[in-house]
Amino acid sequence: MRLFADSIAQALAAQTGRPAAEFRIELPRDPALGDLAFPCFQLAKQLGKAPPALAAELAGAWKLEGITAQATGPFLNFRIDRQVLAERVVRTIEGEGVSYGCSREGAGQTVVIDYSSPNIAKPMHVGHLRSTIIGAALVRLHEQLGYRVVGINHIGDWGSQFGGLVVAIRRRGKQIDETNPVHGLLELYQWSKQQVESDPAFAAEAREAWRELESGREGEVRELWRHVTKVSLAGFEKTYRRLGIRHDLVRGESWYENMLQATFERVEKAGVVELSQGALVVTLGGVEKSLKETPCLLRQSDGTTLYATRDLAALFSRWEEFGFARALYVVGGEQKLHFRQLKGVLKRMSLDWEPRVEHIDFGLLLGPGRTKLASRKGAVLVLDDLLDEVVEEALRVVQEKNPEGANLAEIAEQVGIGAIVFNDLKRERIKDVLFDKQEILSFEGDTGPYLQYTHARLASILRKAEAASEGRAAPDWNGLGEAGGVLIALARYPDVVRSAAKNCEPSEVSQYLIQLAHELNNWYVGSRVLGQEPGITAARLALVRVSKSVIGNGLRVLGMAAPEQM
Repeated sequence: MRLFADSIAQALAAQTGRPAAEFRIELPRDPALGDLAFPCFQLAKQLGKAPPALAAELAGAWKLEGITAQATGPFLNFRIDRQVLAERVVRTIEGEGVSYGCSREGAGQTVVIDYSSPNIAKPMHVGHLRSTIIGAALVRLHEQLGYRVVGINHIGDWGSQFGGLVVAIRRRGKQIDETNPVHGLLELYQWSKQQVESDPAFAAEAREAWRELESGREGEVRELWRHVTKVSLAGFEKTYRRLGIRHDLVRGESWYENMLQATFERVEKAGVVELSQGALVVTLGGVEKSLKETPCLLRQSDGTTLYATRDLAALFSRWEEFGFARALYVVGGEQKLHFRQLKGVLKRMSLDWEPRVEHIDFGLLLGPGRTKLASRKGAVLVLDDLLDEVVEEALRVVQEKNPEGANLAEIAEQVGIGAIVFNDLKRERIKDVLFDKQEILSFEGDTGPYLQYTHARLASILRKAEAASEGRAAPDWNGLGEAGGVLIALARYPDVVRSAAKNCEPSEVSQYLIQLAHELNNWYVGSRVLGQEPGITAARLALVRVSKSVIGNGLRVLGMAAPEQM
């Protein structure tokens, strides 16, 4: 509603002699009271007046064409003339099109977003889904606001477990089924773990392989590790393409290995490290009492590094390379302790950019009965298998609804993937997500298919109007007198994008789209679009057109397709 809020704030500033920035214009709690409101509490306190008296005084002197003001207790409520509202909202969206909701407020600033981060030698599983979907949505949200966004896939390609995998390949050969190479690597990885636990000779060889890998020495061990990485990344990329996701940088933990010594030196120079039983640690009780018993371990007594070491090296590298305004880590809530420790180290080092580092945590993805999603055999469910399963069911649904339709396989892919994405993003990210295949694919209720169908229905109305040559007269904006709820919702979209990015909460966009779709459906049930007086039809078609545009913009921000027909 910034379209009108700025004008109201400026009018109040002129009326009172106060700066326009002091007037925080908001939506009223009860839409029946008005379209926008100004709570008078703070200003009344500054002026030494009672809030209701100030509201009445401001209402009595109010003069702004097209907007009326009325005092309701301590609130000054505003109502926008429907003709003014309709013309301004529609014309603005028509003029901006796919850019509606965008701004340049982030121009010149960089946001680094670390998300997805699967481990090599394993297929991506459902445990990676939430980080991947939420992270990609945050990339798009910040891009909408003009930030330079760097999406980083910090893959897990380093650690002692890869010493065992190298030995497994050495003993069993690296001939892997090319039709499903990552699954072949997974079998070797699982076998190597069993051997490490049961065969002392294998375990010793694995430890030696890991030490050689960490040393940076070129040779067979590093060559085999590179082969595993290459095969794994190729498999990941297929899944990302299907989800419409592209990372700007793919930098695994190994990318930072040559920075580890400099990291130790930097932390040591800050005077915050100490030795504990031969290990290098940073105690954190001084910055957070609850961390008193959990220091951050940077180097083990045998000289090997840990995940925290490499994350710290990555942070230093990212700050030096990008000078970020925000560094977002889209990682599950179970890693809260790790990020509290990481930020604790930064605090102890007195780094003023520590507040810019944010852990964007989220809940679990659960199946029926609030249990973890698993394959039919009870194993971890591979992400591609889940996508295939949902798309297959989506094809059955769209075939039932439109058996003679064209491109049904393509539509099913859009609907299936969209259903998964929307189900993940429709609730606050910290909440667990419940996955029910039938429910998420429903065309009724608060689902992705419902939103996509609303978009397709609006497209259908526009096609019919074009075929009948309707909507070419000058719009009669009085024909949108009953569409106030839709118009107010459309005007709010840029504010929603801004808030969702600030709060790292894509669900704000999801819930907004659901509300807009409900307002639209309620409106055109009682307001026929086609076959009316030419001016009225033109105005209503304009509303259909810009509503379709905004829904499409929102769906794309979430990472969903906006089908023209279903």
